[in-house]
Amino acid sequence: MSTPRSAALERLAYTLAAPMLAVAPNLYPDHPVNQFVQLAGAAGIGGWILAARIDTPGAGRKILRWSPLAMAAAVDVAAMNTSGFGPYGMDGLLAATWAAAGYLVMPFSRHTRRRHRPALAAAPARQLAPAKVFEEPVIADDGADLLTREARMLWEQAGMPGRTHIVKATRHPGQQHDMTILLRASETGRPITGLTEAAVAAPFAVHLGDVVLAEIAIQPGRQGGPGWMEAHITPDANQRRRAQPTDQERWTDKVGSSKGGAPGSELVHKTRDDARGVTFYRAKMADATTSPRIDLAKVCRGLKLPEDDSCVFVLIDGIEFLISAFDKPPLSAVFPATQELLTPDAKGMYVCGYTITGQPVKNMVFQHDKNAARHGLILGVSRSGKTQFFAIDMAAMSLAGQVVWLSTVRKDEKTTVLGRYIDRQGSNALWMARSLRAAKALCEIRAEMPWEYDGQPHDYKPGDARCPYRQLNVFADEFMTAAQDATFGEFIQADGDDLTVTGLKYGIGFNPAGQSPFAHNGFSTEMKDNLRQNSRPTIFNMGSPGATRKAAEGTMENAYDVPTIPARYAQQEGSAIERAMRGEADPENGVSTGGVAIMVLDNGRAVLMRSLYADFDSDLAALFPDTVNHLTDHEISELEKRGLWFDWNEPVRPGEFWPEPEEEDGDDGAGSRRRGGKRGTTSHSSREAQVTSPRAALEAIKSLTDA
Repeated sequence: MSTPRSAALERLAYTLAAPMLAVAPNLYPDHPVNQFVQLAGAAGIGGWILAARIDTPGAGRKILRWSPLAMAAAVDVAAMNTSGFGPYGMDGLLAATWAAAGYLVMPFSRHTRRRHRPALAAAPARQLAPAKVFEEPVIADDGADLLTREARMLWEQAGMPGRTHIVKATRHPGQQHDMTILLRASETGRPITGLTEAAVAAPFAVHLGDVVLAEIAIQPGRQGGPGWMEAHITPDANQRRRAQPTDQERWTDKVGSSKGGAPGSELVHKTRDDARGVTFYRAKMADATTSPRIDLAKVCRGLKLPEDDSCVFVLIDGIEFLISAFDKPPLSAVFPATQELLTPDAKGMYVCGYTITGQPVKNMVFQHDKNAARHGLILGVSRSGKTQFFAIDMAAMSLAGQVVWLSTVRKDEKTTVLGRYIDRQGSNALWMARSLRAAKALCEIRAEMPWEYDGQPHDYKPGDARCPYRQLNVFADEFMTAAQDATFGEFIQADGDDLTVTGLKYGIGFNPAGQSPFAHNGFSTEMKDNLRQNSRPTIFNMGSPGATRKAAEGTMENAYDVPTIPARYAQQEGSAIERAMRGEADPENGVSTGGVAIMVLDNGRAVLMRSLYADFDSDLAALFPDTVNHLTDHEISELEKRGLWFDWNEPVRPGEFWPEPEEEDGDDGAGSRRRGGKRGTTSHSSREAQVTSPRAALEAIKSLTDA
């Protein structure tokens, strides 16, 4: 093969430039030729640096290509810094050496060498075409290593899947079979389409799950985009991952995957607290714009945790969440109430219970930020812990110097005991109606009570020593049942609605309790909204996890993830399937969830807690102050003037709730029934005056239509 014309010209240039490199610096040091040579040398050094930094095939060839310029500058600088032509004519020897190197080596550094096909001097004579011989195509050698060449051979035997070409194959450190192959589309400008994990796994004889396809980001010196792709082939790592996965790998495969319990999440860290017997899994969403969607049962199965023993809980905070796996049910512990915990601070906050993580949960006795009293909403079925919560709530209010009234529909032991430490307590619907009516009248009385420092009436200011009256807290247990009472229900509901709207500015808080927060059970929308905005609703067990969740969501502006309260906490023992096959009974190891509640905090987030325990079998005096707080003499006298302050256990007084009928001749029976306290047919004016709720309107319609 003849010498290429470009190589011959390059050699001639080296030969002619060598004498100039030796003579010019010695005869004309300041000549522009020397400056041009030195600038060219600087460009050559820059080319070296750029070729060395870019990790692509052909870097060595690029370095050789820039070498003549850099070496010429070196010869020029050496000649300028020697006297004359240097000892033994060193300037000439250096220039001759540079020319010889360029003549023998430099032309072969040209990047066109491997593609050069020189033309023959004369066209050959026509000859018969030889028989076609089918040979394997010869692939030009681009300096690829052995692994890349072997991978290309397997790839070509498979028919170039996805019409792609292997650019480079890189083995993973410390692995025998794991590698990453860089692919590009065979046709320039065409995106890679139709390439699947199965098409990559087949040529290399690996499992489908051992292949992961990934996009290529555009990097300096390397193309990217749709025409490039990376395939990670990891049979060795996956075999170890399936047998002994790390915490991060288990989370990624079983929890954070698209079919896991928290799709799109990634594990931040796993910690263990041996003292408390709990393991924490802190995780977050990989995409900050998504919200966690957690299926706790799936998470437990993915992490190989028991899912039905009430030991695993989730806490969500924005895009982060915490999975707490306890060795024993954490809320089965008992937290005794003490006067120290129940004493409110300057902002009216006191400890009412503890969460699963041992954090104290605080409730308030007044709203410090709103400069007003507070309402309360306590929900739960019988024996769920409502009365226990009454005790600690009333004790905290009493320790803050506030007055407490308690009314229930039926008399029981615990409410009777509480009556010894508070201002007033009663146990029937009539007593509740009278207490609400008196509290409503106190709003008018306190609106006109002058304050001593300026002689003018003011709105209630909690914690202000100048306030002439104490905060009043009206508790109504089983409010739902009382609001549906045939005789006094409409008065209870109407006065309760009014009290929730107007009571706060006069230092009167309303605290209804029951088994439903919905309008059809006595809680009007207006009442529920006021209670929700001015309290921390506390929901105990409502009979089922679904009912508890529904009740909690009914007290929240936005439905966050609501914790679950089961009927009992029971750790799983052994296999239920094995017990069924042996005919054995399931172990009875349940622990009551009485006292466990969901409290909705001010920001709408629901937390699971266990309230403090007040032992009614012992003396509750240790929780309450030494003296009982009462209304002022002025308030009592004003209530007496209105006929509202007396023994509320008395029978209904004539004309107390509805006007007495006019006595008519021969109608003694109707008059006696009215005096006995039963509602009868009243005048249209009195009935219209009492229509203050949907229930009252329905009763009025029934009476008018004689339904």
